[in-house]
Amino acid sequence: MAALVIPSSVGTAHDFLALGALITRLDPGIVPFAEANEYRLHVAGGEYNVAANLSTCFRMNTAVATAMVDYPIGRRIEFAVQKAGVTPYYRRFEHDGVRGPNMAIVWSDRGQGVRAPVVFYNRSNEAAQQLGPGSFDWEAIFGTAASPRIRWFHSGGIFCSLSPSTPELVIEAMQAAKKVGAVVSFDLNYRAKLWAVAAAERGMTAGQASESAAATLRRIAAHVDVLVGNEEDLQKGLGLKGQDVESKSELDPAAFFGMIESVRTDFPNIKAVATTLREVHSTNRHSWSAVLWMDGKTYQAPAAELDVYDRVGGGDGFASGLFYGLLTGLGPEESLRLGWAHGALLTTTPGDTSMVGADQVEAFAAGGSARIQR
Repeated sequence: MAALVIPSSVGTAHDFLALGALITRLDPGIVPFAEANEYRLHVAGGEYNVAANLSTCFRMNTAVATAMVDYPIGRRIEFAVQKAGVTPYYRRFEHDGVRGPNMAIVWSDRGQGVRAPVVFYNRSNEAAQQLGPGSFDWEAIFGTAASPRIRWFHSGGIFCSLSPSTPELVIEAMQAAKKVGAVVSFDLNYRAKLWAVAAAERGMTAGQASESAAATLRRIAAHVDVLVGNEEDLQKGLGLKGQDVESKSELDPAAFFGMIESVRTDFPNIKAVATTLREVHSTNRHSWSAVLWMDGKTYQAPAAELDVYDRVGGGDGFASGLFYGLLTGLGPEESLRLGWAHGALLTTTPGDTSMVGADQVEAFAAGGSARIQR
Protein backbone atom coordinates (compact mmCIF):
# COMPACT_ATOMS: atom_id res chain seq x y z
CA MET A 1 0.00 0.00 0.00
CA ALA A 2 1.42 3.39 -1.02
CA ALA A 3 1.89 5.96 1.75
CA LEU A 4 0.21 9.36 1.75
CA VAL A 5 2.46 11.87 -0.04
CA ILE A 6 1.96 15.60 0.59
CA PRO A 7 2.87 17.82 -2.38
CA SER A 8 5.31 20.68 -1.95
CA SER A 9 4.00 24.23 -1.60
CA VAL A 10 6.65 25.61 -3.95
CA GLY A 11 5.04 27.41 -6.88
CA THR A 12 1.45 26.66 -5.86
CA ALA A 13 -1.29 29.26 -5.52
CA HIS A 14 -3.34 27.47 -2.84
CA ASP A 15 -2.56 24.96 -0.14
CA PHE A 16 -6.19 23.83 -0.12
CA LEU A 17 -9.32 24.03 -2.29
CA ALA A 18 -12.82 23.10 -1.13
CA LEU A 19 -15.77 22.37 -3.42
CA GLY A 20 -19.22 22.73 -1.86
CA ALA A 21 -22.23 24.92 -1.16
CA LEU A 22 -22.10 28.15 0.83
CA ILE A 23 -25.05 28.67 3.15
CA THR A 24 -26.33 30.99 5.84
CA ARG A 25 -27.06 29.46 9.23
CA LEU A 26 -29.66 31.33 11.26
CA ASP A 27 -29.06 30.82 14.97
CA PRO A 28 -31.48 32.02 17.70
CA GLY A 29 -29.07 30.86 20.41
CA ILE A 30 -30.73 29.02 23.25
CA VAL A 31 -34.20 30.39 22.43
CA PRO A 32 -36.51 27.83 20.72
CA PHE A 33 -37.45 28.82 17.18
CA ALA A 34 -41.14 29.33 17.94
CA GLU A 35 -40.24 31.98 20.51
CA ALA A 36 -37.25 33.59 18.81
CA ASN A 37 -37.36 37.19 17.61
CA GLU A 38 -33.68 37.61 16.76
CA TYR A 39 -31.16 35.41 14.93
CA ARG A 40 -27.42 35.51 14.46
CA LEU A 41 -26.34 34.85 10.88
CA HIS A 42 -23.33 32.57 10.32
CA VAL A 43 -21.86 32.00 6.85
CA ALA A 44 -20.89 28.36 6.54
CA GLY A 45 -20.84 25.18 4.48
CA GLY A 46 -19.54 21.74 5.39
CA GLU A 47 -16.76 21.95 2.83
CA TYR A 48 -16.12 25.71 3.02
CA ASN A 49 -15.72 25.57 6.81
CA VAL A 50 -12.48 23.63 6.43
CA ALA A 51 -11.05 26.18 3.99
CA ALA A 52 -12.07 29.06 6.27
CA ASN A 53 -10.52 27.41 9.34
CA LEU A 54 -7.25 26.70 7.55
CA SER A 55 -7.11 30.35 6.48
CA THR A 56 -8.18 32.18 9.64
CA CYS A 57 -6.64 29.93 12.30
CA PHE A 58 -3.67 28.35 10.55
CA ARG A 59 -2.82 31.10 8.04
CA MET A 60 -2.82 28.81 5.02
CA ASN A 61 -3.65 29.88 1.46
CA THR A 62 -7.08 28.41 0.75
CA ALA A 63 -9.84 28.65 -1.85
CA VAL A 64 -13.43 27.56 -2.42
CA ALA A 65 -15.27 26.65 -5.64
CA THR A 66 -18.98 27.23 -5.22
CA ALA A 67 -22.21 28.78 -6.48
CA MET A 68 -22.97 32.44 -5.83
CA VAL A 69 -26.24 34.29 -6.41
CA ASP A 70 -26.04 37.99 -7.27
CA TYR A 71 -28.46 39.42 -4.71
CA PRO A 72 -28.04 40.99 -1.24
CA ILE A 73 -27.79 37.69 0.66
CA GLY A 74 -25.14 36.53 -1.76
CA ARG A 75 -23.25 39.75 -1.23
CA ARG A 76 -23.39 39.23 2.54
CA ILE A 77 -21.89 35.77 2.06
CA GLU A 78 -19.20 37.16 -0.23
CA PHE A 79 -18.16 39.64 2.47
CA ALA A 80 -17.70 36.77 4.93
CA VAL A 81 -15.60 34.76 2.47
CA GLN A 82 -13.48 37.83 1.82
CA LYS A 83 -13.04 38.45 5.55
CA ALA A 84 -11.94 34.84 6.06
CA GLY A 85 -9.20 35.31 3.46
CA VAL A 86 -10.49 32.46 1.27
CA THR A 87 -10.04 32.92 -2.49
CA PRO A 88 -13.40 32.34 -4.23
CA TYR A 89 -14.03 30.64 -7.55
CA TYR A 90 -17.69 31.44 -8.12
CA ARG A 91 -20.14 30.14 -10.67
CA ARG A 92 -22.57 33.04 -10.61
CA PHE A 93 -26.36 32.97 -10.90
CA GLU A 94 -28.89 35.77 -11.30
CA HIS A 95 -31.82 35.98 -8.86
CA ASP A 96 -35.23 36.50 -10.50
CA GLY A 97 -36.44 38.74 -7.64
CA VAL A 98 -39.09 36.27 -6.48
CA ARG A 99 -38.16 32.58 -6.45
CA GLY A 100 -34.42 32.40 -6.84
CA PRO A 101 -32.16 30.60 -7.34
CA ASN A 102 -31.22 31.05 -3.70
CA MET A 103 -28.37 30.67 -1.28
CA ALA A 104 -29.56 27.97 1.11
CA ILE A 105 -30.62 28.59 4.71
CA VAL A 106 -29.92 26.20 7.56
CA TRP A 107 -31.82 26.89 10.76
CA SER A 108 -30.00 25.65 13.85
CA ASP A 109 -30.50 26.56 17.50
CA ARG A 110 -27.97 25.69 20.20
CA GLY A 111 -30.29 23.92 22.64
CA GLN A 112 -29.43 24.00 26.33
CA GLY A 113 -28.85 21.37 28.99
CA VAL A 114 -31.24 18.46 28.44
CA ARG A 115 -32.85 20.24 25.46
CA ALA A 116 -31.08 19.11 22.29
CA PRO A 117 -30.15 21.42 19.40
CA VAL A 118 -32.63 21.53 16.50
CA VAL A 119 -31.59 21.67 12.83
CA PHE A 120 -33.76 22.02 9.73
CA TYR A 121 -33.23 23.29 6.20
CA ASN A 122 -34.54 25.54 3.48
CA ARG A 123 -32.61 24.43 0.42
CA SER A 124 -35.43 25.04 -2.06
CA ASN A 125 -34.23 26.18 -5.49
CA GLU A 126 -30.65 26.33 -4.23
CA ALA A 127 -28.08 27.61 -6.71
CA ALA A 128 -25.53 24.98 -5.67
CA GLN A 129 -27.96 22.25 -6.81
CA GLN A 130 -27.44 23.49 -10.36
CA LEU A 131 -23.69 22.93 -10.32
CA GLY A 132 -22.43 20.00 -12.37
CA PRO A 133 -19.68 18.89 -14.73
CA GLY A 134 -18.38 21.84 -16.72
CA SER A 135 -19.31 24.43 -14.08
CA PHE A 136 -15.63 25.25 -13.43
CA ASP A 137 -12.47 25.40 -15.51
CA TRP A 138 -10.45 22.94 -13.46
CA GLU A 139 -7.28 23.31 -15.51
CA ALA A 140 -7.26 27.04 -14.80
CA ILE A 141 -7.81 26.36 -11.08
CA PHE A 142 -5.60 23.29 -10.58
CA GLY A 143 -2.92 24.06 -13.12
CA THR A 144 -1.05 21.24 -14.85
CA ALA A 145 1.10 18.31 -13.74
CA ALA A 146 4.16 20.35 -14.69
CA SER A 147 2.92 23.45 -12.87
CA PRO A 148 0.36 22.53 -10.16
CA ARG A 149 -1.51 25.32 -8.38
CA ILE A 150 -3.27 23.25 -5.67
CA ARG A 151 -1.85 20.91 -3.01
CA TRP A 152 -5.02 19.49 -1.46
CA PHE A 153 -8.61 19.15 -2.74
CA HIS A 154 -11.60 18.54 -0.45
CA SER A 155 -15.34 17.97 -0.79
CA GLY A 156 -18.08 16.19 1.11
CA GLY A 157 -21.29 14.23 1.27
CA ILE A 158 -23.55 17.15 2.08
CA PHE A 159 -22.77 18.80 -1.26
CA CYS A 160 -23.13 15.47 -3.08
CA SER A 161 -26.64 14.97 -1.67
CA LEU A 162 -28.04 18.17 -3.21
CA SER A 163 -28.75 16.92 -6.74
CA PRO A 164 -27.80 14.22 -9.27
CA SER A 165 -25.27 16.57 -10.88
CA THR A 166 -23.21 17.56 -7.81
CA PRO A 167 -21.57 14.14 -7.29
CA GLU A 168 -20.56 14.13 -10.95
CA LEU A 169 -18.92 17.52 -10.45
CA VAL A 170 -17.05 16.20 -7.40
CA ILE A 171 -15.72 13.23 -9.39
CA GLU A 172 -14.72 15.54 -12.25
CA ALA A 173 -12.82 17.76 -9.77
CA MET A 174 -11.16 14.78 -8.08
CA GLN A 175 -9.93 13.45 -11.39
CA ALA A 176 -8.50 16.90 -12.21
CA ALA A 177 -6.85 17.05 -8.78
CA LYS A 178 -5.23 13.66 -9.30
CA LYS A 179 -3.73 14.81 -12.60
CA VAL A 180 -1.70 17.50 -10.78
CA GLY A 181 -0.75 15.28 -7.84
CA ALA A 182 -2.95 16.93 -5.21
CA VAL A 183 -4.15 15.03 -2.16
CA VAL A 184 -7.90 14.30 -2.36
CA SER A 185 -10.01 14.22 0.80
CA PHE A 186 -13.71 13.66 1.37
CA ASP A 187 -15.93 14.01 4.44
CA LEU A 188 -18.79 11.51 4.17
CA ASN A 189 -21.05 13.68 6.37
CA TYR A 190 -23.97 11.34 5.70
CA ARG A 191 -27.30 13.17 6.13
CA ALA A 192 -30.17 10.75 5.47
CA LYS A 193 -32.71 13.59 5.37
CA LEU A 194 -30.94 15.33 2.47
CA TRP A 195 -30.42 12.15 0.45
CA ALA A 196 -34.05 11.11 1.00
CA VAL A 197 -35.50 14.40 -0.28
CA ALA A 198 -33.29 14.42 -3.36
CA ALA A 199 -34.24 10.82 -4.10
CA ALA A 200 -37.95 11.42 -3.55
CA GLU A 201 -37.85 14.10 -6.24
CA ARG A 202 -36.81 11.30 -8.62
CA GLY A 203 -39.60 9.00 -7.44
CA MET A 204 -37.45 6.76 -5.23
CA THR A 205 -38.54 5.03 -2.04
CA ALA A 206 -36.63 5.46 1.23
CA GLY A 207 -34.85 2.14 0.67
CA GLN A 208 -33.90 3.09 -2.86
CA ALA A 209 -32.65 6.47 -1.60
CA SER A 210 -30.28 4.76 0.82
CA GLU A 211 -28.99 2.39 -1.85
CA SER A 212 -28.54 5.24 -4.31
CA ALA A 213 -26.61 7.32 -1.77
CA ALA A 214 -24.26 4.44 -0.96
CA ALA A 215 -23.67 3.69 -4.65
CA THR A 216 -22.88 7.35 -5.34
CA LEU A 217 -20.55 7.75 -2.37
CA ARG A 218 -18.74 4.51 -3.23
CA ARG A 219 -18.00 5.86 -6.71
CA ILE A 220 -16.54 8.98 -5.10
CA ALA A 221 -14.55 7.06 -2.47
CA ALA A 222 -12.69 5.28 -5.27
CA HIS A 223 -10.87 8.59 -5.93
CA VAL A 224 -10.11 9.52 -2.30
CA ASP A 225 -6.81 9.54 -0.40
CA VAL A 226 -8.05 10.81 2.99
CA LEU A 227 -11.55 9.92 4.20
CA VAL A 228 -13.33 11.55 7.15
CA GLY A 229 -16.28 9.70 8.64
CA ASN A 230 -17.44 7.75 11.68
CA GLU A 231 -18.80 4.20 11.82
CA GLU A 232 -22.31 5.34 10.91
CA ASP A 233 -20.97 7.24 7.89
CA LEU A 234 -19.00 4.18 6.79
CA GLN A 235 -21.99 1.88 7.23
CA LYS A 236 -24.77 4.04 5.80
CA GLY A 237 -22.71 6.15 3.43
CA LEU A 238 -20.54 3.40 1.95
CA GLY A 239 -22.65 0.33 2.74
CA LEU A 240 -19.88 -1.32 4.76
CA LYS A 241 -20.68 -3.93 7.40
CA GLY A 242 -20.13 -3.06 11.06
CA GLN A 243 -21.53 -3.40 14.54
CA ASP A 244 -24.63 -1.53 15.72
CA VAL A 245 -23.42 2.03 16.23
CA GLU A 246 -25.97 2.55 19.03
CA SER A 247 -24.74 -0.35 21.19
CA LYS A 248 -21.30 0.80 22.31
CA SER A 249 -19.55 3.58 24.22
CA GLU A 250 -19.20 6.58 21.93
CA LEU A 251 -15.52 6.96 22.91
CA ASP A 252 -14.62 3.35 22.18
CA PRO A 253 -12.59 3.27 18.92
CA ALA A 254 -12.79 -0.51 18.55
CA ALA A 255 -15.79 -0.48 16.21
CA PHE A 256 -14.26 2.23 14.03
CA PHE A 257 -10.91 0.47 13.76
CA GLY A 258 -12.74 -2.81 13.22
CA MET A 259 -14.20 -1.42 10.01
CA ILE A 260 -10.87 -0.34 8.55
CA GLU A 261 -10.25 -3.76 6.99
CA SER A 262 -13.50 -3.35 5.03
CA VAL A 263 -12.34 0.09 3.90
CA ARG A 264 -8.97 -1.30 2.82
CA THR A 265 -10.59 -4.21 0.94
CA ASP A 266 -13.14 -2.10 -0.93
CA PHE A 267 -11.01 1.03 -1.37
CA PRO A 268 -7.29 0.22 -1.52
CA ASN A 269 -6.66 3.77 -2.75
CA ILE A 270 -7.59 5.26 0.66
CA LYS A 271 -4.49 5.97 2.74
CA ALA A 272 -6.06 7.57 5.83
CA VAL A 273 -9.42 7.48 7.61
CA ALA A 274 -10.23 9.74 10.57
CA THR A 275 -13.15 10.73 12.75
CA THR A 276 -14.10 12.41 15.99
CA LEU A 277 -15.51 10.47 18.93
CA ARG A 278 -18.14 12.30 20.93
CA GLU A 279 -20.26 11.19 23.89
CA VAL A 280 -23.05 13.67 24.61
CA HIS A 281 -23.92 13.92 28.31
CA SER A 282 -26.02 17.03 27.76
CA THR A 283 -26.18 19.74 25.12
CA ASN A 284 -23.42 21.63 26.91
CA ARG A 285 -21.29 18.77 28.23
CA HIS A 286 -19.50 16.39 25.86
CA SER A 287 -16.68 13.89 26.15
CA TRP A 288 -14.44 14.29 23.11
CA SER A 289 -11.71 12.32 21.38
CA ALA A 290 -10.59 11.48 17.84
CA VAL A 291 -9.00 8.61 15.95
CA LEU A 292 -6.92 8.15 12.83
CA TRP A 293 -5.90 5.19 10.72
CA MET A 294 -3.07 6.14 8.39
CA ASP A 295 -0.66 4.12 6.29
CA GLY A 296 -1.56 0.93 8.15
CA LYS A 297 -1.23 2.30 11.71
CA THR A 298 -3.83 3.46 14.25
CA TYR A 299 -3.73 6.53 16.49
CA GLN A 300 -6.07 7.89 19.16
CA ALA A 301 -6.22 11.37 20.71
CA PRO A 302 -6.81 11.83 24.46
CA ALA A 303 -10.29 12.17 25.90
CA ALA A 304 -11.35 15.65 27.00
CA GLU A 305 -14.44 16.96 28.77
CA LEU A 306 -15.91 19.87 26.82
CA ASP A 307 -18.15 22.68 28.04
CA VAL A 308 -19.87 23.28 24.71
CA TYR A 309 -21.14 26.68 23.60
CA ASP A 310 -22.04 25.77 19.99
CA ARG A 311 -21.35 22.26 18.72
CA VAL A 312 -21.96 22.93 15.02
CA GLY A 313 -18.76 22.80 13.00
CA GLY A 314 -16.72 20.78 15.48
CA GLY A 315 -16.17 17.98 12.99
CA ASP A 316 -15.02 20.42 10.30
CA GLY A 317 -12.75 21.99 12.92
CA PHE A 318 -11.22 18.57 13.55
CA ALA A 319 -10.67 17.95 9.83
CA SER A 320 -8.99 21.30 9.28
CA GLY A 321 -6.56 20.84 12.19
CA LEU A 322 -5.70 17.33 10.98
CA PHE A 323 -5.18 18.53 7.41
CA TYR A 324 -3.04 21.44 8.62
CA GLY A 325 -0.72 19.07 10.44
CA LEU A 326 -0.34 16.81 7.42
CA LEU A 327 0.12 19.74 5.02
CA THR A 328 2.93 21.13 7.17
CA GLY A 329 4.78 17.82 7.36
CA LEU A 330 3.87 16.78 10.89
CA GLY A 331 3.46 13.12 11.76
CA PRO A 332 0.09 11.36 12.04
CA GLU A 333 -0.10 11.48 15.85
CA GLU A 334 0.73 15.18 16.11
CA SER A 335 -1.63 16.00 13.23
CA LEU A 336 -4.41 14.06 14.93
CA ARG A 337 -3.90 15.97 18.17
CA LEU A 338 -4.05 19.30 16.33
CA GLY A 339 -7.35 18.26 14.74
CA TRP A 340 -8.70 17.07 18.10
CA ALA A 341 -7.62 20.30 19.81
CA HIS A 342 -8.96 22.63 17.11
CA GLY A 343 -12.31 20.82 16.95
CA ALA A 344 -12.63 21.07 20.73
CA LEU A 345 -11.82 24.79 20.79
CA LEU A 346 -14.23 25.50 17.94
CA THR A 347 -17.13 24.32 20.12
CA THR A 348 -16.36 27.11 22.62
CA THR A 349 -17.34 29.93 20.24
CA PRO A 350 -20.46 30.75 18.18
CA GLY A 351 -20.72 29.83 14.53
CA ASP A 352 -19.37 27.09 12.31
CA THR A 353 -15.84 28.41 11.74
CA SER A 354 -12.78 29.09 13.84
CA MET A 355 -12.41 32.05 16.21
CA VAL A 356 -9.18 30.79 17.81
CA GLY A 357 -5.52 31.10 16.91
CA ALA A 358 -2.98 28.43 16.05
CA ASP A 359 -1.08 29.17 19.26
CA GLN A 360 -4.17 28.27 21.30
CA VAL A 361 -4.64 25.06 19.31
CA GLU A 362 -1.02 24.04 19.70
CA ALA A 363 -1.09 24.77 23.44
CA PHE A 364 -4.21 22.66 23.99
CA ALA A 365 -2.85 19.87 21.80
CA ALA A 366 0.28 19.81 23.93
CA GLY A 367 -1.74 19.45 27.13
CA GLY A 368 -2.53 23.07 27.95
CA SER A 369 -5.33 24.16 30.26
CA ALA A 370 -7.94 26.91 30.45
CA ARG A 371 -5.85 29.00 32.89
CA ILE A 372 -5.89 32.69 32.03
CA GLN A 373 -3.22 33.76 29.55
CA ARG A 374 -1.40 36.92 30.73
